[in-house]
Amino acid sequence: MNVEALDHVNIITDRLDETAEFYGKLLGLERRDAPPPLTPETATWMFDGAGRAIIHINSLDCYRTYDREVEPGSLTGALHHVALKCVGYDEVKGRLDAMGAEYQENLVSAINLRQIFTPDPNNVLLELNFFAD
Repeated sequence: MNVEALDHVNIITDRLDETAEFYGKLLGLERRDAPPPLTPETATWMFDGAGRAIIHINSLDCYRTYDREVEPGSLTGALHHVALKCVGYDEVKGRLDAMGAEYQENLVSAINLRQIFTPDPNNVLLELNFFAD
């Protein structure tokens, strides 16, 4: 058994449209309806350029196979952040500036890594990693 890659991140929110707009504007992800039995009113998926649904966004009343209590906007418990490998550092930084978003930059020079940390509308912390970019 091998883990090949992170498949997706699921965000439960009371701000479905705002959250989808954030990921579309910042990361250029494409919004599409989630597959049935989910409905467009309760779930949307954000696709990357390769057609992978990497961010699943669900409303509070969306059906979940494994349901548990979630408080949108609160800290994410043991999950500290979600890290995404990205390209286009200057473009993403410009998008954040245009959005008026808060962010923090970091450089890990030993591995030629530039990072941007920013929270989404639900207080999910994103770590955007740019290797040699």
